[in-house]
Amino acid sequence: MHIKLLAIGKTDNKQLQALIDDYQKRLGFYIKFEFEIIPDLKKVKHLSVDQQKQKEGELILSKLQNQDVLILLDENGKQLSSVGFSNYLQKHMNSGIKQIVFVIGGPYGFSEAVYSKAQGKLSLSKMTFSHQMIRLFIVEQLYRGFTILKNEPYHHH
Repeated sequence: MHIKLLAIGKTDNKQLQALIDDYQKRLGFYIKFEFEIIPDLKKVKHLSVDQQKQKEGELILSKLQNQDVLILLDENGKQLSSVGFSNYLQKHMNSGIKQIVFVIGGPYGFSEAVYSKAQGKLSLSKMTFSHQMIRLFIVEQLYRGFTILKNEPYHHH
């Protein structure tokens, strides 16, 4: 199985990007992982919130292949413990799917088209975090999930 993370807009914070890169590299020892940035929309001042979500949604959907399993990182999604998340990953691997795609939306969330295509929604916390922070948290949790599945000590440090 491959894992892809899609996010809208690049990270300007160099320290945050360095941490993301570190976990991304570590994750690569366990699974084929790809982190793809969808560039920010240009001229959003002239767009309504719905138009912005729709345009971002089209860009997100254009990055998917038919057989991909799409999971949205959404504040209304299911919350899992780290062990629960590792089991969630294992279940998907056992089901024989080729690629699972996690998506971090833009500032206003997802379009209806993206919601209707998604096979699941996960929330990392009831708290609100910046889209930049969420990138680090999901990559770290993916790495943590695989260390749990491999029974490695990282989870308890």
